[in-house]
Amino acid sequence: MKQVSTESKKNLRWYMRYLHNKIGFFISGLVIIYALSGLVQTYRDTNFLKHDVLHEQQVKPGMNEEQLGQGLRLRGLKVTKTEGSLWYFKEGTYDTATGQAKYTTKEWYNWITPFTELHKTSSKSIGHYFTTLFGFCMLFMSISAFWMFKPGTKPFSKGVLLTAFGIVAAIILIFII
Repeated sequence: MKQVSTESKKNLRWYMRYLHNKIGFFISGLVIIYALSGLVQTYRDTNFLKHDVLHEQQVKPGMNEEQLGQGLRLRGLKVTKTEGSLWYFKEGTYDTATGQAKYTTKEWYNWITPFTELHKTSSKSIGHYFTTLFGFCMLFMSISAFWMFKPGTKPFSKGVLLTAFGIVAAIILIFII
């Protein structure tokens, strides 16, 4: 029996499978972190994993509701009650005479914030190189998956079908959101 050297078997399919394996293990930790931080981002409008932070801030006296909301960076600020120069709103109080504002916000714990910032990386941040590399790695993993099985086999056909379902699901999600 003639032995075929392994060098002659190293075709495109072999390299794609090899790289899929190596890159897959490299990015598995990244995927876990992105997945967990993505879940936290999904519930950012709730109090999940948040705590109360008390703020005391000096702002310009005599502001109106809209200016106060913008100055304190509180969306939809509505004054609910007034007593003399003191305004009460859901998050706290504002003294129109002195400009003293005291309010409470719900914020993520300090250890969570860096993970959630991964999803908000801008092109001006040094971290954009990392997120761009991660995006290309994920794209490669998606494309190289088609080299895991020989075309025409049952696993390959099922993979193509699942890919089509994934694309349809993504399109539906785009229209739902």
